[in-house]
This record gives sequence, structure tokens and C-alpha cells, in this order.
Amino acid sequence: MTISPAQVRSALLARSEIALLDVRDEAPFAAGHPLFAAQLPHARIALEAAWRIPRKDVPVVVYDDGEGLASRAVAELRGLGFTQVQELEGGLQGWRDAGYELFEDVNSYSKAFGELVEHRRGTPSLPAEDVQALIDEKADIAILDARRFDEYATMSIPGGRSVPGAELVLRAPVAAPDPDTTIIVNCAGRTRSLIGAQSLINAGLPNRIFALRNGTIGWTLAGQELEHGRQESVEVGGDIDEARARAREVAYRAGVRRIDASQLADIEAETDRTLYRFDVRQPDVYAAGHLPGFRNAPGGQLVQETDHFAPVRGARIVLADDLGPRADMTASWLAQLGWEVLVLEGLDGELETGPDGAPPPRGPEGRYKRPYEGTDNPRAAMQAYLDWEYGLVAQLARDGTHGFFVI
Repeated sequence: MTISPAQVRSALLARSEIALLDVRDEAPFAAGHPLFAAQLPHARIALEAAWRIPRKDVPVVVYDDGEGLASRAVAELRGLGFTQVQELEGGLQGWRDAGYELFEDVNSYSKAFGELVEHRRGTPSLPAEDVQALIDEKADIAILDARRFDEYATMSIPGGRSVPGAELVLRAPVAAPDPDTTIIVNCAGRTRSLIGAQSLINAGLPNRIFALRNGTIGWTLAGQELEHGRQESVEVGGDIDEARARAREVAYRAGVRRIDASQLADIEAETDRTLYRFDVRQPDVYAAGHLPGFRNAPGGQLVQETDHFAPVRGARIVLADDLGPRADMTASWLAQLGWEVLVLEGLDGELETGPDGAPPPRGPEGRYKRPYEGTDNPRAAMQAYLDWEYGLVAQLARDGTHGFFVI
């Protein structure tokens, strides 16, 4: 059984639940795919499908680009108990032939959204040369790296400290308690620095706030040296109540609703909707105690990699956080990305410890070489990546399915 590209596009426009799965390896996926496609290689279906697609009767559409993988994926998914699996008519070529947009790279719709945020809000940024000048003159600045800690440790801006994205509203006031301190948020490329900087602006911090334009890519292209192996992070502290009030106001403006444990139980009983439950704290804090059934998805990465964590577009998402600001800030962005997202009040009840049981990580087989990871990327690849990101706002407009808004 097949489904036409037009029918898939209609489901996306209607925000009906649908999982559009590209069953090729990551490298060909990154060369071109529909905006809301999620990559699940055929070899990983048995490991990942039930974890990433929790409702077995959700509509699932699979495709390849003529490699013969899609029909085998349909059979395998049906064998795992998925009851509404269809193959995209004509595969990726059918999508092309229908005149629909293909997006490059990975986590494409989150990256396109980051570009839209900058376009709509004019998120301020500083080029690498200006930040280097501030460092050289020992200016009153705080450089906050919004990536995962392991990415920060691999390569970082001189003097930078690790504050993963969803932690910024909690931890930036600790890093820069003086409102006269300028805060500069960086990542490897553009998205997490733009979203991080705009998070602090949305939350009303009194400091001057900038994104590092083009992140470590821009730093490298400017001929400036990165540091390696840094271990400095900023801990939670300061006025938690103030951070909570700031983040809650942002979530309110984005239309995020709040629920308690009894309301969560009612939602969990609705078997006709896909429900994702994420604890958005850092892995070590999550492992020390979390609510049963909640998976770990640190908030900054959840916004950056939404297609991986929640491939069922149109599903409902509930976020948990013992302090509140991480969930509220993450929810504010997911809402703007077009998700129905709710924040659970508190972590009441008996907690579990340890990891969440996620499938083992993927190996290097078929992996797309990201131009913004590691320390050995060709300059031409880094510049090409930036050029691609600059064009995403126009491509979103041509595609027409995103439904994003920016507060």
C-alpha cells in the first residue's frame, strides 16, 4: 500500500499525527529529504522503532531513493506490530516530482527555525573578530557555550564555559551577576547560539546579550585559535525564583499549558494520541532521580534534534523539570516549532534512578560528516554549511508546511 506525496503534505498541514521515515543511511539522508522526515536507517529499525514511535497504530510512511529499502522496512515495521505503515509513492523521487522542497543536512527543521528566529527577532550577534578583541582587552564579558558538555570539551572559544541551552536562564545570572557584563552565547555553528541568546533576551535578562556569529565555524574561518579540553561549567545557583518567573512568563507568551500529575494520568489514558514524555535536565541529574516513563532529553538538544527525539509530527509532548525554568524555556521553543507541548508541575511521587534505557548509540556506519563537529573540517565545507543555513528562511517559505511562529 502506498500514499502519495500530496497526501503526506496534507497530513503535515493539518497537523495530523504522522511519522515520515527515511530508511536510508544518514549520509544520503543529509543530501536531501522532506522537511519533517526523520531518519531511521533500515538496519536500526528493530532497535529504534518502538522507542521513537511509541504508538503502534500511528500512521507511518517510509521511503528511500530507489535502493529497495522501503518495502523491506514496511515489512519489518509491520512485523514489529505497527499497523498503519505505508510506502511513499515514488519514494524520494516522487516527492521531487511533486515539486516539493528537499532539505539538506540533519536536524534541518530545527536549524531552519533558528534562522527564522534570527530573521524575525533580529537576534544580535558579534563576529569572531569582535569577540576576540573583547577577550584581548579583558572586557567584562561572559562566554557561554550552549552545546553538550562533550562538544564543549572537544573545542571551545577561549575563556568559554559550558552552559547547555536549556540551562541558560538558570545559570547565566550566576555566570554574569553584574548586569553590566556582556553575555556571548556560542555553539559550533549557528542554531544553538541563536536560540540560546534569544532565550536570554526573551527571559528579560538585563545584560547585553549576543550570539557568537557562526560559532566555532566562524571562529575558525577568521583564523582564530580554539581551545581544547576545557572543563569549566557554570552551576545552578542565584535566585531560582526569579529564573522560574522569567521562564514561566516566556512559556506563557508561547501558549504553553501546565498540568499536574492527575491531568497527566488523564492524558496518558488517551490511547488515540501519541505522547512523548521528556525530562529535560542534564543526564547526571536525570539519572539521580526521575519520574517513571519520562525519557531524558536535555532541553537544548531536544530543541536542536526534535526530529530524532520525536519523529511523530503532530504528537503531544509533556516536559518535566524539578526546578521549572528548563522545562518552561524548552516548551516555549517547542510550541513555536508547532508542537502541542505541556509542562508538568513538579516531580511528585516515587522516582526511578539510572538511565532511561534508550537504544545503544549508532556507530560510524553511514554517518554524515558534520562540518561543525570535530577539529579537522575543511574550510570549504564549513563555509558551504553556513551558506546553506543562510538560505533556510527562503526555503521554509517555499516549502510552506512548517507552521512555525516566533514570539
